[in-house]
Amino acid sequence: MKPTFVLLFCLLGTVVNNVLAERVINELYTVVDGNKVDKATLTGFKVWRAAACDRCHGASQEGMVGPSLITSLKTLNKEEFKRTVIDGRSEKGMPSFKENSQLMDNIENLYRYLKGRSNGDILQAKVEMLN
Repeated sequence: MKPTFVLLFCLLGTVVNNVLAERVINELYTVVDGNKVDKATLTGFKVWRAAACDRCHGASQEGMVGPSLITSLKTLNKEEFKRTVIDGRSEKGMPSFKENSQLMDNIENLYRYLKGRSNGDILQAKVEMLN
């Protein structure tokens, strides 16, 4: 093999790997570069901020008074997550959010955002709209 061909082959492989590694698409969300997300996931982030969940779970969802949601969503399924948000866990200090219409209208979007954080696909707490 000629050195030029080998170099081009290696460069092409690197470019393909980088393109594939930067974009995550699944049934819940789309993430590019670890912080650019689809509209529904961005809405979930905005709901997270509006409901002030960071007061207990931390600005990066890694826990404070409340548990780390990055860890919790590795084991909680969607229905368990929704039940926790809707009913709360008063014995642990988690209030019910069933009266919060913005959150209830967007509970699926909130789950998308937090699941992306828990899966490690969304690399930072603050996200922006995917172009």
